[in-house]
Amino acid sequence: MKMVAGFLLIFSFTLHSQPSTHSKDTSMKTIIKTDKAPLPIGPYNQAIAVQGQLLYTAGQIALDPKTGAMVGTTIQEQTKQVCENLKAILIASHTDLKHVVKTIVFLKNFNDFAAIRLPKDGLVEIEVVALIP
Repeated sequence: MKMVAGFLLIFSFTLHSQPSTHSKDTSMKTIIKTDKAPLPIGPYNQAIAVQGQLLYTAGQIALDPKTGAMVGTTIQEQTKQVCENLKAILIASHTDLKHVVKTIVFLKNFNDFAAIRLPKDGLVEIEVVALIP
């Protein structure tokens, strides 16, 4: 945890484990990986399903899943790509947008909230928590 500009930032990662589409471990976690969304650019996973009921995605930025290049230059264009990436991860996890129970949005330019830095000069990053029906 780090205190920045009066805000408490809690850094949490879904740490990278063995790569596979759905690899179970003994703690009832399933690592989610799909080529329909950008591969992680660090030591984490696209998402983790817990006991087959809750899905926690890593934050997604507007990367093209095929090229790894940033898509768009406006907040609208990048947000659309981020949502497409999240949708692909949700589908790979056997859920969808209507089962999202929490959304966390990180913006590059939030006036005085200059403490947030997004990778690859992204303008927006979004992560979700969703139910797996």
